[in-house]
Amino acid sequence: MENYLSSLKKQLNHYKKLAEGAIEQVNDEEMLWKFNDESNSIAVIITHIAGNMISRFTDFLTSDGEKTWRNRDAEFDNKEISRERLLLRWQEGWDCLYRAIDTLQPEDLKRIVTIRSEDHTVVEALQRQLSHIAYHVGQIVFIAKMIRDDKWETLSIPRKSN
Repeated sequence: MENYLSSLKKQLNHYKKLAEGAIEQVNDEEMLWKFNDESNSIAVIITHIAGNMISRFTDFLTSDGEKTWRNRDAEFDNKEISRERLLLRWQEGWDCLYRAIDTLQPEDLKRIVTIRSEDHTVVEALQRQLSHIAYHVGQIVFIAKMIRDDKWETLSIPRKSN
């Protein structure tokens, strides 16, 4: 099971790096850009991912992953926030997640944790988090690509030119 945790961290690091590569390509104003009123900006998605990680992984093994102190709805307000504060919050979320993973022992992976009063094994909760992060990182990359248009610098294998 140690291989599982190291593999999980490798995947999480990959998604973190993808998001940060996209974030680096947009300016502060563009971090707040939304396609329409029903869309989220990169800043909103960052705030949401961070809030989610902090809620889920604070006291991960001993309390419900949806903390009473979390204001999830406020994470979706497209309010002005400095890039510095936004990225500090982003890092705070990742640090919380990694600390929780680093304290896990192989025998913990079969334990039951709750998220929104629903039981999950630790592995299920970790897989749920990985999927949630991948989903939102894809949105961050897509939004940044729309903003940057022909100035976008690929984060993966570039298209081959003929």
